[in-house]
Amino acid sequence: MHYILDIDIPRDELLKFYAGTARQVTAVARGGVRLAFPATVLQPHVTDDGVRGTFRLITGGDRKLRAFERVR
Repeated sequence: MHYILDIDIPRDELLKFYAGTARQVTAVARGGVRLAFPATVLQPHVTDDGVRGTFRLITGGDRKLRAFERVR
């Protein structure tokens, strides 16, 4: 199954993940499904401004994360 997420996390908010006070990100996909996933999947997408963009989160039949990729 795949979900489309519009993510906008400012740099200051991301510092909580690096400080270890937050390990999970919770986001609402287009269509209204609330998802929680490890903050580590955002690391390749971090810029000086934080993480902004549209992403695809793919899960398997067991609902475990299989892939996380930037769409735009």
